[in-house]
Amino acid sequence: MTKTGFSRADILVPRQPLLDKWCVVACDQYTSEPAYWEEVEKTTEGAPSAFNITFPEIYLKDDGADGRIDSINRTMKKYLKKNIFSEYRQSLIYTERTLDSGRVRAGIIGALDLEEYDFRKGSETLIRATEGTVVERIPPRVKIRKNASLESPHIMVLIDDPDGTVIEPLAEKKDSLKKIYETNLMLRGGSVAGWLIDDKDASRIEAALAALADRAAFEKKYGVTDKGVLLFAMGDGNHSLATAKQCYENLKAEIGQEAASRHPARYALVEVVNLHSPALDFEPIHRVLFGVDTGDFVKKMTDALGLKEGEGEQSFTYIINEESRTVTITKPTSKLCVGSLQNFLDEYTKAHGGEVDYIHGKRVVRLHAKNEGNVGFILPEVHKRDLFPTVIVDGALPRKTFSMGEAWDKRYYLECRRIK
Repeated sequence: MTKTGFSRADILVPRQPLLDKWCVVACDQYTSEPAYWEEVEKTTEGAPSAFNITFPEIYLKDDGADGRIDSINRTMKKYLKKNIFSEYRQSLIYTERTLDSGRVRAGIIGALDLEEYDFRKGSETLIRATEGTVVERIPPRVKIRKNASLESPHIMVLIDDPDGTVIEPLAEKKDSLKKIYETNLMLRGGSVAGWLIDDKDASRIEAALAALADRAAFEKKYGVTDKGVLLFAMGDGNHSLATAKQCYENLKAEIGQEAASRHPARYALVEVVNLHSPALDFEPIHRVLFGVDTGDFVKKMTDALGLKEGEGEQSFTYIINEESRTVTITKPTSKLCVGSLQNFLDEYTKAHGGEVDYIHGKRVVRLHAKNEGNVGFILPEVHKRDLFPTVIVDGALPRKTFSMGEAWDKRYYLECRRIK
């Protein structure tokens, strides 16, 4: 059978009474909204929770990071010792997430082989990044994962399966499968349920993925003859998977290739979702620039990008206080508007200071843009149909190009796996 890089895993699921406070949203969300995370901390206080074994990125620059990491590692060991999990060995899980909107996003939980993944731009591995990986963001995350006993994924990877051969057949027969969890999710998260996939369906899934990875079928589908097969494209959690890869490479250097190849850290637990799911929206990731002389910034941006009023091929809206202006780039430095803007923001902040945050949702952009010294940027729509062809032909997109839905639609931590 054609190699796919996806396999069954030993999956840990917190026991049902814990789930309503266990599940918290991905750590890279609400990075400019401390009130959100304060509410999460209040909601989960005193209860076993993924909040206690993950590190929300809003706190990464705070004092006491090392102490927080030590606490995370101790808490993981405590949870394992207290036996709060049910373990499903060599399994796959079918999951349905009912979003705040009422739509249902289906996926499969399993393990990706990090030997089949390379996050560097231009790689041609089965598993690839879809946007630029900021290598500077990896070391602090490696520090968090290095001594961790568990992983709990917010990683979502995408397959380009327009005929619905891999995931969709499970929806029709889920009532015949064993339901192993169901819970509401806090703070507009909707709800989630999961079913244990039986051996027959697991084998069918593996065969369907192998068919997607078949070289002849791949070349016909995308009209290419000289490109490596792309089966899994990163959707969410790009830097988390990159961190898992780096930790695995570090382990190989420490204990050798052969020993590392048998180690659980060779794999990363993920959710696989069909790009063509009607519940999967692609949203642009907007930006806010903090702490600059806005007049000087606008002048330099206008000159560097050749901005002119109105909409065009590469247009975006910037906001200062409550005044917004839509402009078009006439001196692009990337094939995408977001890339041209990001290139300038990188150059400007390096030379003049300021800090960029990446924002899911226009409301938060407008809120921050009201403050003195801040500039908000509303980016144009991204079409998901272009994702696989662009990554195959051109390589990864600019970093933070797209997001799959609103912040509250992101994956919530639930399933875990031992990595030590």
